[in-house]
Amino acid sequence: MIGWDVIVTRLLLAALFGALIGLERERKDWAAGMRTHMMVSVGSCLIMLVSAFGFADILGTEHVELDPSRVAAQVVSGIGFIGAGTILFLKQGAIRGLTTAAGLWTVAAIGLATGGGLYTAAIATTVIALIILWALQPLEKYYSKRFKHKTLRIVASSHADPNKILEHILHKAELHIHSMTFNRVEDEMILLMQIENPDIEQLDRILSKIKDDTAVREVLWTK
Repeated sequence: MIGWDVIVTRLLLAALFGALIGLERERKDWAAGMRTHMMVSVGSCLIMLVSAFGFADILGTEHVELDPSRVAAQVVSGIGFIGAGTILFLKQGAIRGLTTAAGLWTVAAIGLATGGGLYTAAIATTVIALIILWALQPLEKYYSKRFKHKTLRIVASSHADPNKILEHILHKAELHIHSMTFNRVEDEMILLMQIENPDIEQLDRILSKIKDDTAVREVLWTK
């Protein structure tokens, strides 16, 4: 059986590792922030400690065997329920929270490693996770901004002529249209168009022409 000082040290380290990763999520104002990550990491650490050392008094008893890996496997599976709660399904098929869910799953593994005394593995994973979440974010945003589709949303009155609106968009414009949807909702006509890497100045000129149409109520596009 390990001493109380080792137990407390492992729990505190697990809290520290979880806090470091949680702070990165906290600055983006996610529901799963520093305290959530700390709780997951500390809880996982305690579960690992209980699994590895909590049944020491019955070891040696006939027909009794101890397999700490079984409890660890249950933590890895069970953390998915918490991670699922951080995933948000937004309009137009957008999904947010996958990175936070993956972070919680990783924090649970860090807690298990700390509880098992694998300090080097826990520290290395924490550093790597922080590099992925923070240091690599500018690179991800750069490529995402360069290649991500821009969504154009046009809301017009139901009697508006969609061909006229499309003529403004397509006439003398070199736009690579990925997809287009057209819906009528009550007294409105909604046109959604995904454009691949458009020329911003050209798109602004097109939108100014569309806004001149009295039947058009709203024009929005994601930058």
